[in-house]
Amino acid sequence: MAKRIIIKPIISEKGEILSEEMNKYTFQVDKKANKQEIKESIEDLFDVKVKKVHTLILPGKRKIRNTRSGLQRSRIPSYKKAIVTLHSGEEIDFFGDI
Repeated sequence: MAKRIIIKPIISEKGEILSEEMNKYTFQVDKKANKQEIKESIEDLFDVKVKKVHTLILPGKRKIRNTRSGLQRSRIPSYKKAIVTLHSGEEIDFFGDI
């Protein structure tokens, strides 16, 4: 069940700064999941203690590309993002032993 709620971690510059300085990690989650379900699934998957969960739904965006055949219009769908704060001393290692 935890794998259906947590879709993927969002790894970006801002996310790296949050994880290093404030012990916060960012995930893309299922749109129907609530904060309690997200908390339980993170604790099950990574064996850590979650302090807080903040969620937000990011709106979809329209994209336009120039090609030889003209303009191509497409759309990126909206998704739900969760910012998870862990207790002090806890951490999630996404990359393992690279």
